[in-house]
Amino acid sequence: QVQLVESGGGLVQAGGSLRLSCAASGFTFSSYTMSWYRQTPGKERELVATIYSTGGTTNYADSVKGRFTISRDNAKNTLYLQMNSLKPEDTAVYYCTTFLGLWRWGQGTQVTVSS
Repeated sequence: QVQLVESGGGLVQAGGSLRLSCAASGFTFSSYTMSWYRQTPGKERELVATIYSTGGTTNYADSVKGRFTISRDNAKNTLYLQMNSLKPEDTAVYYCTTFLGLWRWGQGTQVTVSS
């Protein structure tokens, strides 16, 4: 079955860095566009970044451009999000997702940025 498992979250001070990973299984990872979303309590999930199947095209939310980098390793079936210059407003649960006839989501990983 399809599984998306995020890891790499944690507590970091403002200005610090984290790298999130999303291990995918149960589908042909290399064929699908992948995205990272984030959500804070009381708010809708926000699209953070998207990467297309070949990895050659990426898109970012304005709020993270220049600080976050999405990448993928199709040989390892793994999606990444390198987050630099973190700000307290980046605090959220981060999810990886893909559309396989319906949206599939991981369980999320908590990122907390202290000021």
